[in-house]
Parts: sequence; C-alpha cells; structure tokens
Amino acid sequence: MKKIAILATNGFEESELKSPKEAMEKEGFKVDIVSLEKGEIKGWADGNWSNSYTVDKTLNEVRAEDYKALVLPGGVINPDLLRREETALSFVRDFFKLKKPVAAICHAPWTLISAGVVEGRKMTSFNSIKDDLVNAGANWVDQEVVVDEGFVTSRNPDDLPAFNSKLIEEIKEGKHEMQHA
Repeated sequence: MKKIAILATNGFEESELKSPKEAMEKEGFKVDIVSLEKGEIKGWADGNWSNSYTVDKTLNEVRAEDYKALVLPGGVINPDLLRREETALSFVRDFFKLKKPVAAICHAPWTLISAGVVEGRKMTSFNSIKDDLVNAGANWVDQEVVVDEGFVTSRNPDDLPAFNSKLIEEIKEGKHEMQHA
C-alpha cells in the first residue's frame, strides 16, 4: 500500500487538505496528516476557522523514507507557520533528495521557498506569492496545474480536480530521477 504524507498545521485551507486526501484514499492510498504536534489541527474556509482534523503523526515520528509522496495544502497561516520550523523544512527537503513526488497548492510554496527547493523549477501558486517564487528562482507560470519531474503545483481550490488528478498520476509513476531541489 502506498503511504502519503500531508504536511499541515493550523490554518490550512480546508478544501486543499480534504479534497486531495479523499482523492488519494479513493485510490487506495494510506494518507497520514503529519504536523508539528499531536492532537488536532484546525482548517480555514471562507475567511473563518473551520473543521478540525486529527494529526496521525508528528514530524519527530516520521521520515521521508516512510512515504511515497508529500502533499502541502495552502492557506495563508499554515505555510507561514511551517516555514519557521526546521523539522518541517528538513522533512520537505528529504522528499526532493529521495526524488519522490511533492505536490503543493496555493500558498504552500512559501514553505518550499524556505526549504530552498524551488530554484530552477517550473511551478505555479496563488498569484499573490508569484513574486516570492520568482525572487527565489522559480519559473512561475499561470496554469491550473504544473508538473515538473514529479513536482506538482496548482494555484487555488478551483484547481483541485486537476491537482488531484496529476498528484495521483505522479504517485503511481513513483520516483522521478530528474526530481531535484
């Protein structure tokens, strides 16, 4: 069974965690919500706090080797909190080192910028962080989904059908020898 990690903390955009998680579970994948602390994390939807989700594993309990792929939901608060945590950045970097698929949507690339893994990569994001990505060396494009050697990015919740489809395709393909940071 393919195990997938979703890295998130409080303030994730709820649809960007819930929709990919459900799509991957429908494919028969085991999906763990990985976070900074045990317990629950609270989502964000329509400008307000929304539902809570149970954390399956904390960052100090997992390694990238345990998973086939990594998914990073957006929201504004979530990636801004994660990018300040070296354990989160190290976990992210390890997926790139191991050449495993990584998928990020909306504001999630903020975490990837801090992890130092976007330079030279073709990607997209929520349009307000385009400059951040360009300044970090990414080749930013405005498309609903971008795939660069196992690295999947999308702009916002409207792109979730395309994001989920490409994410699942990349997971099924497995390691990408050209995946790099």
